[in-house]
Amino acid sequence: MGAEGEAGAGDEGVVRRRSCSCSKKEFLPEESFQSLGNYMRALKETPMRFRDRLLTRSLDSIELHEIKARSGHDMNKNLTWWDLMWFGIGVVIGSGIFVLTGLEARDHAGPAIILSYVVSGVSAMLSVFCYTEFAVEIPVAGGSFAYLRVELGDFMAFIAAGNILLEYVIGGAAVARSWTSYFATLCNHDPDDFRITAHSLPDDYGHLDPIAVAVASVICILAVLSTKGSSRFNYVASIVHVITILFIIIAGFTKADTKNYSPFAPYNSRGIFVASAVVFFAYVGFDAISTMAEETKNPARDIPIGLVGSMTVVALAYCLLAAVLCLMVPYRQIDPDAAFSVAFEYVGMSWAKYIVALGALQGMTTAMLVGAVGQARYLTHIARTHMMPPWFAHVNEKTGTPVNATVVMIIATAIVAFFTKMDILANLLSISTLFIFMLVAVALLVRRYYVTGVTTPANHAKLAVCLALILGSSVATAVIWAAGGDGWIGYVITVPIWFLATAALKLLVPQARDPKLWGVPLVPWLPSVSILINIFLLGSIDGASFGRFGVWTGILLIYYLLFGLHASYDTAKESGENRAKEGWKKMEEGGVAAVSSQSAAIGDLKGTNDSTNNPTG
Repeated sequence: MGAEGEAGAGDEGVVRRRSCSCSKKEFLPEESFQSLGNYMRALKETPMRFRDRLLTRSLDSIELHEIKARSGHDMNKNLTWWDLMWFGIGVVIGSGIFVLTGLEARDHAGPAIILSYVVSGVSAMLSVFCYTEFAVEIPVAGGSFAYLRVELGDFMAFIAAGNILLEYVIGGAAVARSWTSYFATLCNHDPDDFRITAHSLPDDYGHLDPIAVAVASVICILAVLSTKGSSRFNYVASIVHVITILFIIIAGFTKADTKNYSPFAPYNSRGIFVASAVVFFAYVGFDAISTMAEETKNPARDIPIGLVGSMTVVALAYCLLAAVLCLMVPYRQIDPDAAFSVAFEYVGMSWAKYIVALGALQGMTTAMLVGAVGQARYLTHIARTHMMPPWFAHVNEKTGTPVNATVVMIIATAIVAFFTKMDILANLLSISTLFIFMLVAVALLVRRYYVTGVTTPANHAKLAVCLALILGSSVATAVIWAAGGDGWIGYVITVPIWFLATAALKLLVPQARDPKLWGVPLVPWLPSVSILINIFLLGSIDGASFGRFGVWTGILLIYYLLFGLHASYDTAKESGENRAKEGWKKMEEGGVAAVSSQSAAIGDLKGTNDSTNNPTG
């Protein structure tokens, strides 16, 4: 079957992969690429190989043992819930709030930007719950890539993986460019004074930012040295950053003018949701914490506290910061580049803008650092499956960090940051993020309701129908909104269909698997709401961004069909992943193994856990 080979409870029987070098075999070591004849035969077999990978799911135990072993060296397990909490606060608060709040309040939401943060915060928190259950049970560096490989199969995992990497590159680039803006404020200059204008390039790509490249380079050095060292740096910097945020809130409220809240929603509900889709970028980063599960001492305890705790703090801080900004300055006069610094100048506290700018710079520095740590671990796990060259999977024996993956991702981030303007980055980032979070919610429903040998054919069919209706009604709701449908008729049809499909899943399909360590509450309602909100917010993003998203996805498909498919197929064949029968049973096998070989995965988790939480699903 296409489920990926057997793994024992330990490292015995696990295929250890090559150590790192820069030889050709570290990039294309698979049989299909050893000669032109081999490659031509592989291309002729593309339909068969694609079907095999499409219908193949991985296993928890494979991700925990065999795939992880392909890095040659283990990552160091030295993180606690305290580290994860501060990583979460550092990466999330450091990114969007200083980058996009002013722009979206001025152009789309007005003072109602607070509601935009509430909507996107609810969506992010629902995704946090889904990520947490997966991260506790599959604590590996691959994050959502590993979760989707286990539940939705290789192909969907790869498409998501490409967008995960895009998300991190764009997110890091956006924060790097914003770093320049706040640095300029600190120096009493316009941001473009520190940029090079290339008149021969389009305006969206012609403001070259060398400072962003320099900041990215420093972050790269910190990220490759040590994860624990990065944690200590993040911890200290984040404390300073939190103090700055408290200063902004307290000092800002002393200069509040409630007249600035009139009108509260000048762009109506559409403006609120358009802004919500963009400021969702502000919550991006928490998924980087899930990639650190492999380096966490006690995943069952540390990950829920770290993820849920940090997101709660972040959501509250965002709403307060957005509220105080619009109380200080009329929304039409908010500065789009360095909103908070300029706001204090507007109310006569010019000295305070330097404190704010310095705190924002520290926050954005920690955001880039944690993002660099997370994106490298995603690429490492993707390369472990050979969907990307295995050279990226190498973990340095001395530092215990994925040096190759870190350096390459930072270079990509620096290149994008050098050329691309902020608004282009923000919209494209939100599409990738919302798409991935939607897939993770779908994967959680599949994990809970589908296990081979437990789920009957009738219940399997009911699950498929319910999921199709949930997704279809959510897409229809988003399309109505995107088409300018402010009336209620279309929603009266689509929203009840979503509700009835979710209720049918709850009442008619028994759960086939209970969480073993920590579970999302109120399943299927919370994952289903997450699907609906994420898809609905996608309907608020402009068409040009979807065009760029489509181009990127097309590039991913070309790469996959020419390289990634054949590399992962050969690797699966070599390690005995293809020993099962052909056909649709392959999609079921992940569930079978999850029942029959879960003892190995749980043994691995419990070996590092002093205590476990009761499931709440």
